[in-house]
Amino acid sequence: MSDVLAPASLHSFLQAVSNFFDNLASVSWGALAIGLLCFGANATIRSRAYFNVLRAALPTSVFRWRTIWGAYVAGFGINQVIPARAGDVVKVFLTKNAVPQATYPTVAATYTVELIFDNFMAILVLTFAFTQGVFPKPPDFSKLGAFDLSYLASHPRFTLFLLTLLGVLTLVAFALLSMRVRAFWARVKQGYTILRDRRRYLRQVAALQFVGWLFRGAAIWALLEAFHIGGSVRNVLLVLGVFAVSSVVPLTPSGAGVQQALLVKIFAGAAAPAAVAAYSVGQEIALAAFSFALGLAALFFIFRVRSFREVIRAGRDERAAAEAGAG
Repeated sequence: MSDVLAPASLHSFLQAVSNFFDNLASVSWGALAIGLLCFGANATIRSRAYFNVLRAALPTSVFRWRTIWGAYVAGFGINQVIPARAGDVVKVFLTKNAVPQATYPTVAATYTVELIFDNFMAILVLTFAFTQGVFPKPPDFSKLGAFDLSYLASHPRFTLFLLTLLGVLTLVAFALLSMRVRAFWARVKQGYTILRDRRRYLRQVAALQFVGWLFRGAAIWALLEAFHIGGSVRNVLLVLGVFAVSSVVPLTPSGAGVQQALLVKIFAGAAAPAAVAAYSVGQEIALAAFSFALGLAALFFIFRVRSFREVIRAGRDERAAAEAGAG
């Protein structure tokens, strides 16, 4: 089945790309610019929420929000073009090296604090999306033509095995780390310091994340208008639902294939098929290009590095040096 799905998915994506360029002249560039600015505002506000998490975890360290913003948007940008959340590794590396007294377990833990509110919002969005009658049910994902999602949906036993294996490997990794480094769990716990003060968490993290979600919704509304699909609260929530599903299995950069297949499905009756296909690809291209450019600018102007590859190489060198020192 995978041999059939892969060419079908590729053909569908290439056709959507062709539709995008065919309809490029009709794009509302003003609405597109507003959407990208709102998307950037979302990342900036979220970086401030993360800065507050990090400040609570490391109260004696002195660091600037500007540096944390740079690490945040750099990771955000690389996630748009490289699959498997590679940007998260870059983000943790840059943050750890920018904050005195920080350790990798603490920094990694602080980034997971964001997931609490994000998962809560994702559940609300998906609940709404699945009640609208246009969002495909999970058993129907195998018919969408997106290879990664289709394969997992049509092979439930393999999917269950994969999820179980990932869970076991995660537990084993934690167990090994806890045995090798006595302070590991203490450092992880340090990353969740802000959660012990509920009011501070709600005021300095959750509230900012909510504002970030509003800007994200505004960005989607503007992009829907830019590609003439039609902005509305309902359509914005449906797109957010697509983003939530595509982030579950990040086998492609930013879940690109999954997003394109789902967007074409849910907006099939909202506009002409060519316009929907153009939007499904155009939104991904615009957000990926903007995020990548913003991340690259942060690397150059804040961290004085010239490419994502240079950051990855530096991370590997530091890891090798740390292992040599431990030996």
